[in-house]
Amino acid sequence: MVGVLAIVRRGETVLLAQRTQAATRGRWTFPGGHVEFGETLVDAAMRELFEETGVGAEPVGVMPAFDYIRDNVHYVLVPVVADWREGEALASDDAGDVRWVTLGELDSGKLPLLDHVARLARIALAGA
Repeated sequence: MVGVLAIVRRGETVLLAQRTQAATRGRWTFPGGHVEFGETLVDAAMRELFEETGVGAEPVGVMPAFDYIRDNVHYVLVPVVADWREGEALASDDAGDVRWVTLGELDSGKLPLLDHVARLARIALAGA
């Protein structure tokens, strides 16, 4: 299955969403989801971002894809880096909560993150 992550930057922060689905419930990651048939990776990431948070962003690049395997499902995830343009982040759709976080907050260990989050946030913010 192909999925996308929207890594949205606003200043020194990135936007995270708290998952509500059983396998990842309560864990924090980037807004994202499945790519629909006929949809580009960038379009899918921006659609998922808006559906989950109400935020609009300007895509600036695509990071290398990586494998994410859980519960006998193999996902190929493609991170799309974007810069915030409009909207206040409000949880909706598959997100239980959303928040803007700094690298320091990611590194603090106070948020239960999915494994890839801090690494990808660091790369995205370094490319600002």
